[in-house]
Order: sequence, then structure tokens, then C-alpha cells
Amino acid sequence: MNAILRRGLMLVLSSPSGAGKSTLARHLLESDANVVMSVSATTRTKRPGEGEGTDYFFVSPQQFKEMVDQNAFLEHATVFGNQYGTPRKSVEAVLESGRDVLFDIDWQGTQQLEQQAKDDLVRVFILPPSRDELERRLRARAEDSAEVVAKRMAKANDEISHWAEYDYIIVNDDITQARAQLESILAAERLKRRRQTGLVDFVNRLTAE
Repeated sequence: MNAILRRGLMLVLSSPSGAGKSTLARHLLESDANVVMSVSATTRTKRPGEGEGTDYFFVSPQQFKEMVDQNAFLEHATVFGNQYGTPRKSVEAVLESGRDVLFDIDWQGTQQLEQQAKDDLVRVFILPPSRDELERRLRARAEDSAEVVAKRMAKANDEISHWAEYDYIIVNDDITQARAQLESILAAERLKRRRQTGLVDFVNRLTAE
């Protein structure tokens, strides 16, 4: 089989908390060896069990500032007093190898990625089937207090309001169907002509035979 070289893509998954984004991301990483999770740089202190370059790239505030000044991040943000950013160099290396990078980020980070790497970007927004179901899922996780659940529900409207900025929308009513839809999106995007960088050479060999 003549494999055609291709450039990887940046697959963004965004959703309000509780819509199933993390479950879909985990499934994709487990089922597709050509998808890798984006690893962020952070000024946060390393926690027990976390690995350098696996969970995060741990840097000092000064190093982070220097990287911002050097435009070394595709996107960056401050969350609860700590800074997080996606290093451009490591993502580019994965894309050039023909593998895809998965991002679990919000609409603000997605907007930054669009400004930096629009041609490589595929944006997918995950919606719950209803507001009642979203709240039920948040409560069923039993991870958050009632107060935190209420805050997440209040924030959901703002997050959902950005749905039209995305290329694809998946309504996660049934997780099996949602997984199949996400896999179909990825398969179609991989086949786009502009991402198949080896097509010219392949066609030239084909017509020369």
C-alpha cells in the first residue's frame, strides 16, 4: 500500500462542563494512535505523579513571560493565578510528522488558535441534548458541591453562545453516536486535499507507471 504523506491537524473540542467533552477526548486518544493530546506549559507547581513533558511543561513565571514575548505560544491564558500556554514548537513537530493534536480548550483559547494557525484547525463544539440533562450529568458526577454545579450551569449559557464559531456541532445525546460522529469528522478532515502533502508525488508516480 502506498501511504500518502499528510500534515496533521489540530482538533479542538469545546463544550460547557458536563456535555461529555472529556469522555469523547479520552475515547479518541485510546482508539486512535495518530492522535496525541496537546501538552501545555504552565507556571503551576508540579503535583505528585505528574511528569515533565507528559502532563505539562513546567516553567517559571519568568520563562513563561519570555515565551510570550517570543511568540512561542499558539494560545495562552491565566487560570486561577497560574499561567498556561500551548508551545508552538512541540505542536508543529507533531503536525509535520503526520499526526494530529487534540485540544481540550474553551472558546477563548480556540479564538487564539484560529489567529495563529487557522489552516490546521478543526473546531468541534459539543452540546448537551437539553439543559435539564446537562444539570443531571453534573450532579451525577458527584465531584462538585451544589454551589459549584450552580456556577457551572450559570457559565454554560456564555460558553454555548459561542457555538457558531465552530466548524462542527455534535449534540451528545448518545455517547456511542457522538463518538462515531467525531470519528467521521476526523476521517473527513484528514482526507482534505490540502492536508495530503504527498498527493503531488503520488499522482506523479501514478501517471508515470
